[in-house]
Amino acid sequence: MSEHRTAPVPDLRILPIEIVHPHEEHDSQRAAPLLERIRHAQLFTNPPIVAPMNDTDFVLLDGANRYHVLGELGYQHILAQVAPYDSGFVELGVWQHIISGWDTESLLKHLHQLPNVSIKHGWEETAIAQILLREGMTFSIDVPIASIEQRNAALRNVVGIYQQRATLHRTALTDPMRIWHLYPDAIALILFPQYQPDDIMQAARYRAFLPPGISRHMIHGRALRLNYPLKTLYDITISLEDKNADLQNWLRERLANRSVRYYAESTYQFDE
Repeated sequence: MSEHRTAPVPDLRILPIEIVHPHEEHDSQRAAPLLERIRHAQLFTNPPIVAPMNDTDFVLLDGANRYHVLGELGYQHILAQVAPYDSGFVELGVWQHIISGWDTESLLKHLHQLPNVSIKHGWEETAIAQILLREGMTFSIDVPIASIEQRNAALRNVVGIYQQRATLHRTALTDPMRIWHLYPDAIALILFPQYQPDDIMQAARYRAFLPPGISRHMIHGRALRLNYPLKTLYDITISLEDKNADLQNWLRERLANRSVRYYAESTYQFDE
C-alpha cells in the first residue's frame, strides 16, 4: 500500500490556468469568502492537485474553489501539485453527505419534484445515490438515462436541493449509527457510489461536472502550507518558464534550510 512507502517530494509546477480542467463544480458558499481572502493575501498556502489528462492538459483532482477563485481574480497561471493516478500515491474515494438543519418531509418532497429523477424505496446498486433516513428508511435515487452528462446533471440537481436549504457536512464515515451519534441533529445520510479515475477524466473532458464535495482524492505526500508569494504567481511580466525556474529554486532553498517536514501518518487538523 502507498501509505507504507515514503512519498516523493511534491511535483510542484506553475501551469497556464486554461490547461487545467475541473471535474466538479466549485462550491459557491465556500468560494465567495475564499475569493476575498486570496484577494487580500500575500501568500498562496495549499496548491490544488492535478493529474495529467494527455500530453498538454491536466484534470483538477482537488481544489476546485481555489481554481475558480484564481480565475475570477484574473490569474493566468496556477501553482499546482502534479500527482498522476498511476503513481501509486493517489487514492480515489468518495465523501458521504450528512444533512442537518432541515426536516425529512421537505427533503423528500423536493427530491420527488425533480424532473428525470426516480426515487424508490430500498437499495439499488445502480443508483446515483442512496438516502438513509434517521428513522431507518432507505431510498434509491436514479435516472432513466445512462449518459455521463445526464447522470451528473441529475446528481447536481439532487445535491443542490439540500445544499441550498440545509446544513451539509462531508464525511468519510458510512456507519449510520456512528453518524447519528456524532451529528445529533442530522436527518439523513446520502451515500454515493465509488468512482474510478476514468469517471473523473470523463467528467472533466465532457464538462459533465460532479457536484462539489463528492469525489475524495487522498494524496500521499500532499504539499500543504507552501506560503508561496502570490505576487510572483500573478505577475504577467514574468514568463511561465521563469516562474517555474523561480519555483524550483524556492523549493530547493526550502529543502536545504530544512523548512520542509514530511508526515507519513494520517492526521486530523483542528484549525480549519
